[in-house]
This record gives sequence, structure tokens and C-alpha cells, in this order.
Amino acid sequence: MNERTPINLLATNLTDKIYKFHEESPAILLTRTTSKLLAIGLPVLAAIAYVVPVCAEDAGTKPEGVVELYTSQGCGSCPPADAILKELAGEGKVVALAFHVDYWDYRGWTDNLALPENTERQNEYRKALSLNGVYTPQVIVNGREHMNGQDETKIRRRIADMRNTPMGLTVSVSIEKAAKNRLLIDIGSGSVTANPVRVVLAYFNRESIVSIPGGENTGRMVSYANSVRAMETVGMWDGNAQKIEIPMSELASKKASGCAVLLQEMLGDGKPGPIIGASIMASK
Repeated sequence: MNERTPINLLATNLTDKIYKFHEESPAILLTRTTSKLLAIGLPVLAAIAYVVPVCAEDAGTKPEGVVELYTSQGCGSCPPADAILKELAGEGKVVALAFHVDYWDYRGWTDNLALPENTERQNEYRKALSLNGVYTPQVIVNGREHMNGQDETKIRRRIADMRNTPMGLTVSVSIEKAAKNRLLIDIGSGSVTANPVRVVLAYFNRESIVSIPGGENTGRMVSYANSVRAMETVGMWDGNAQKIEIPMSELASKKASGCAVLLQEMLGDGKPGPIIGASIMASK
């Protein structure tokens, strides 16, 4: 597996026009598209019977890290990265989330899990990490570092390197069912950061199986894990321990079967920064 970088990075004002480079591994863009018509083709859960922590370990165990995969059904380089994320999610040791983006939809297949908000989040990471462009498959670890989503060895190494260091998840966070109709987020105390910290919920589908009849992945049947369907900020963290309750009905309203909570620093202009705490849960 070789990671290609573009030969010519164009100087641009980052307008809405797409500048596309080589379509090999990984596929690279300089900027993003602004809109798309969503086509959500798969049935999703309208109601959740009950939810439990995804982690196979004890409910109070701190995850080893957060892995965000930016992927697309229209990207021929992405299925190996999708499989790696599914493996990480199944192991239950990290918070693993898939963010489907929409900028490859013009290539013969519209990703029915893609959201423009996911594309925008990736583009904000581009600014925060001072990158020249965005690409798929791209992985962001702990909101701090990007890498090729096909490079499983590097992804696992960087999770291990950051764990139990200031670059890891230093604040304890849990999310669990507190009552029949409520979820409870419990955040521990910790050192105050230089940047404001948001409590962000990411609602996701635990598994989406998609048959792809067009584009670079024509004929593939792909199982996608933890595809993000919506995100929202539910509070701020100031270094003190706190609890936040969320109605269980939020999962159904977001057409999601699970949610993750991210304690994430926000840089200037609202750009996403380091993730200092996280937890995840989903239906069974």
C-alpha cells in the first residue's frame, strides 16, 4: 500500500470548485463541495429497545483513543479502510466512527450515508491541521493527527503512542442508560485547557450494509460500521466534573442506533481540536 501525494498542489482561495488530483490511494481533493441531495436508501432503526456500552471491556474502562475515518462509497481506495474501521469498532477498545463525505458523488454513485456536515468537519480538520487538502480514506486520531486510512499498522501504532500521554484521552467520560427514557453522560474533572471544550454527541448507525451498483466500487457489497448520521453540541466542560442527561428519544429522532460522546477542544473559528475524553454506546 503506497500513499500518494499530489504532484502539483494548486494555490487557491478554496472556493466551491473542486480541484482533483490522482485518483489512486488515497484520493485527494484540495477543497470540498458545498451541497448534495441526500439519498438515504437503507432502513434504519426507528426505535431503540435498549442500549449498552459498545466496549467489550468494563463499562468504566477508558477507551484507548478516538479514530475518525473519512470515507466514501464512491472511492475505490476506501473499502480496505472501511474494513479496518469495522475491525477496530468490533474490538471495542477505541471509539471508532465513520464520516461519509459527499465530494465523490459525481463519479457514478451517490453515497447514501454521506452528509455535507461530515464533509465540512473534515474540511475544518484540514484547516486545524494546516493541510493542503482533504482526501479519502483519511483517518484522524484523537483529533490531533491525520494518516492514510488504509495504513492499519500506523493507525494502531499512533493510538498506542498517544495512550497514557497528554495526547491521549486524559479525562474520564462515560455514557450509559440511566433510566427508561434517559441517557446519562458522566464527565470527570481534569486540567483546564487553553481552548474551550465542547461536549459533542455523534449519532451513528452501528452497521449499514450497502450494495453499490455504480462508480469505482461497482458490484461491491460493503458493510459499514458506525456511520455518523448527526452531530450536536450538548454542553461545555470547564474542568469540573459534570453530568448531562439526554432523552433516549434523541437516538430515534436522529435515526441512529448508537451514539458517542466526544470531549473536544475547539480552536479559533470553531475548528475541531484535540479530543481529551470519549465514550461510546449502541443498541444490541
